[in-house]
Amino acid sequence: MNATNLTPIMLLMALIGYFSLLFIISKITSKGATNLDFYNGSKKSPWYIVAFGMVGASLSGVTFISVPGWVYTTQFAYLQMVMGYAVGYTIIMFVLLPLYYKRNLISIYGYLNQRFGYYSHKTGSVFFIFSRVIGASFRLYLMTMVLHDFIFVHFGIPFWATVLVSLMLIWSYTAKAGIKTIIWTDTLQTFFMITAIIIAIIAIASSLQLDIWSVYTEINNSEFSQVFFFEGGWSDKNNFYKQFLAGALIAVVMTGLDQDMMQKNLSCKNLKESQKNIRWFFVILVLVNIIIMCLGVLLFLYASKTGVALPVNSSGSIITDKVFPEIALNHMPVYLGIVFLIGLLAAAYSSADSALTSLTTSFCVDILEKINLPKISRIRIHVAFTIILFITIMVFRYIMESSAIQNLFRVAGFTYGPLLGLFVFGIITKKQVNDKAVPFIAIAAPILTFYIDKYSQDMFFGYKFGYELLLINGILMFFGLMLNEKQEENKI
Repeated sequence: MNATNLTPIMLLMALIGYFSLLFIISKITSKGATNLDFYNGSKKSPWYIVAFGMVGASLSGVTFISVPGWVYTTQFAYLQMVMGYAVGYTIIMFVLLPLYYKRNLISIYGYLNQRFGYYSHKTGSVFFIFSRVIGASFRLYLMTMVLHDFIFVHFGIPFWATVLVSLMLIWSYTAKAGIKTIIWTDTLQTFFMITAIIIAIIAIASSLQLDIWSVYTEINNSEFSQVFFFEGGWSDKNNFYKQFLAGALIAVVMTGLDQDMMQKNLSCKNLKESQKNIRWFFVILVLVNIIIMCLGVLLFLYASKTGVALPVNSSGSIITDKVFPEIALNHMPVYLGIVFLIGLLAAAYSSADSALTSLTTSFCVDILEKINLPKISRIRIHVAFTIILFITIMVFRYIMESSAIQNLFRVAGFTYGPLLGLFVFGIITKKQVNDKAVPFIAIAAPILTFYIDKYSQDMFFGYKFGYELLLINGILMFFGLMLNEKQEENKI
């Protein structure tokens, strides 16, 4: 039975069943929830639950859909970036986590207040909020695009309504207990996502009449199997050293300097368990990324051998983000279409729910500086960020053209750079800065980075920046702080 027999009603029933399960978990975990439960689970989260759940939050729907398609243009080059994660997570384990636990932080940006002062604290939290809104919207855009194209459009429901329903569902099961609920729902969702990927590989291999060894051979012998890229030099966007460095930096800023990811780590009982969580999280993350890239190769091999017409844009280029959903929902057995939908929901919602919670946390703790807000006030803030995500996703609907994961990492170079510079300056120097000047430096750094990127080929003999823009941005922020150094020693 092919997925042409898969009806929107079937997918809708799977959607309802999936969210019913999430609501049951939310009901159980939200009993008697306090503000501390919402912010950090009252530091009672089991490390192994956090580690497994973080995989889904880190990968998200972007990885689930975009990385398999990305193989078409970059082969296994993404694995070079994943290798760089090892350096980044080592820094998180032995530098950042001890810092956060020593200072007993609820929001990691509280460190900037202790180290530099009020304006630095607000700058860090605002840049995080902006970064997380953009990142979460990227991820949710992909998920809602698939839900709309394959389910809701058949019922005459417009795209904006699909987005609104998706966000309302997330809000409804995170509003009461926040991180206390999310560490359990994310664990469930990570399991569903990994299971969906494995089942997809088995289903495609079966359709191509391949056993396990044949799958390995086909992938290894395909045109997509190259992992290391040394020949192209630094001008090549897939260059190993650029990708490896980018991976290390992205791990530091998008995990270690990100309240969304660190909120889960800080919910562990102590530093030792939090470090153990990061170690195992990295191991699982590497394995899952390899499996996802293998799935990508199989998707294109399947399309080539069966003559499947892949979705293209107006210029005739393959829309790589739509390859996996196109094959899973239209050309494979019905069960794979349902598995794909659940895997996508799991991947997308495991990052979106924690993003919404961390945004609320950062606004309450960092911007308002009120840990014990009345519950109704916190819920209103939760609603406000839901509306902000809705508006941002609708903007993406009309500007998104290329691979979402490429856009996500590129935007991170601009939005996370000031955070990288601030934290590095604070950790490796004992200098104090003019606190009131920090917001202006943080705005100037990404603006300068943008112009350096725009004119890099003219200024640097044809060199074009890639993800290393994050490093350039961080360096500009660092030296901007150096120029605004105060002479007296830091108070901490």
